[in-house]
Amino acid sequence: MSALDWIVLIATLTIIILYGIWKSRGKQNMESYFLGNQSMPWYIVLLSIIGTQASAITFISAPGQAYTDGMRFVQYYFGLPLAMVVLCITFVPIFHKLKVYTAYEFLEQRFDLKTRTLTASLFLIQRGLSTGISICAPSIILSSLLGWNLYWTNMIMGGLLIIYTVAGGTRAVAYTQTLQLAIIFGGMFLAGWMVIHLLPPDIRLKEALQVSGKMNKLNVIVTKFDWNDKYNIWSGLIGGFFLALSYFGTDQSQVGRYLTAKSVKESRIGLLMNGFVKVPMQFLILLIGALVFVFYLYFRAPVFFNKAELARVHATTHGPALQQLENKYEALGDIKRQQVKDLAAAIEAGNPTRVETARTALQITENNANAVRQEVVSLIKTADPAGDASDTNYIFLHFVVNSLPKGLVGLLIAIIFLAAWGSIAAALNSLASATVIDVYKRLYNDNAAPEHYLRVSRLWTLLWGVFCIVVAQFASGLGSLIEVVNVLGSWFYGVTLGIFMVAFYLKRVGGTATFWAAIAAEAVVLAMYWAEKVSFLWLNAIGCLLVLLFALILQPLVRRR
Repeated sequence: MSALDWIVLIATLTIIILYGIWKSRGKQNMESYFLGNQSMPWYIVLLSIIGTQASAITFISAPGQAYTDGMRFVQYYFGLPLAMVVLCITFVPIFHKLKVYTAYEFLEQRFDLKTRTLTASLFLIQRGLSTGISICAPSIILSSLLGWNLYWTNMIMGGLLIIYTVAGGTRAVAYTQTLQLAIIFGGMFLAGWMVIHLLPPDIRLKEALQVSGKMNKLNVIVTKFDWNDKYNIWSGLIGGFFLALSYFGTDQSQVGRYLTAKSVKESRIGLLMNGFVKVPMQFLILLIGALVFVFYLYFRAPVFFNKAELARVHATTHGPALQQLENKYEALGDIKRQQVKDLAAAIEAGNPTRVETARTALQITENNANAVRQEVVSLIKTADPAGDASDTNYIFLHFVVNSLPKGLVGLLIAIIFLAAWGSIAAALNSLASATVIDVYKRLYNDNAAPEHYLRVSRLWTLLWGVFCIVVAQFASGLGSLIEVVNVLGSWFYGVTLGIFMVAFYLKRVGGTATFWAAIAAEAVVLAMYWAEKVSFLWLNAIGCLLVLLFALILQPLVRRR
């Protein structure tokens, strides 16, 4: 990076840290630390919800996902708006009425202590691991593209945000997320504009979208039903609905966001607006990836976007074979550059026959180029078994670092930090709240002074931050990290949602039946995942329904006993 990029990066991060510390000033207690004294207006709640969900993985991996697989990933969010409606009707008024710090306090009042502890433990496991991956995602990519040491990048990525998260609690998190999102959306808009600006003069947004569509990158809707297809409208509407309902209704990292609202009305408006803006937001982020695909049809693309991994392979005995594949891929790139011009000219002329001929020729060459990429991936796995054989997470940042002007590169790198901080800070705050409220205060020390709990809350925020940094050090090489996080969530979210659905709707089912139903359902979900019977999105619906079914079966047996 240039000196200007470093100045922009350091200045942006410093402003955020100082702003977070400034917002955390004043006397605090446990209610202000975890709930912000329930003083937030709906628009702060909305931005906090979006900032918590939209991690760095969203802005790094999603464009790469569209580059490689098209925009069908957006269907993953189609069930979210309906889930927001259900949450506003069922979950929000109950949580506000009971004046809880965490969602799991409600479960002890409805069931018993063991069910509350089990559910809180599922959350702590899932969220702790996911947050570690959220730290690793931007760190591994920045370290590779910019030559930074991965372990130090993880420590800086996680360590800096701990400063204001430990000091300020949920209020600092909410207000810094608002400023972070303003910078993030501004930077992403500039990146999207630059993709169009850098294309040849005769290719405008309209022509770029037409070429992208002909190459099947604008495949927003897939109607074919397939249990093993990760992204189609059915898995998005059904599996995505259960996942969103569980994530926003039972995951403390999100529940803690809308519990800070002034009233039930403010919480509901924040959630409903989230349902309104999330799908368009994700659509636009994916659209940038589809446009980057068109950009690399006109300009030279590397055979593999992780330069550091290529350098490691070149240093081995497999280097000559890799060089041959790179030369072959570059030759195919020259052919594609001419073919995409032919396709654009045919589209401009409005000749369907010419368009189909040009599209077919370009698609054949693209398929051949993808075959070469697969050969490179196989070679990487052979030469460096411990290396990262997926470059999905590197595609967008490769474009940023190698194509954008000075200053804007620093801003985009800062955006990666800010996006990571927004979600990680909320996660650390929620991990600390669940640990202190549901474990420490409830099981070990329920009669201490308020100042003691505030000190313990800050200590657990720090400890969870250290834990997540440690997880990040071992999380590299997992493939598309946006998928990894969602898969990890799908292992637990369905079962957790099932517990809450029993609590809300099956009034005659008690805690013991629900407890054992959840354990049995979790075992089935994990077994189905490892057996690869269904796509991971379906695990959310299956886990929820199994808890309901098992609880109904077990309740008569428990009562009889």
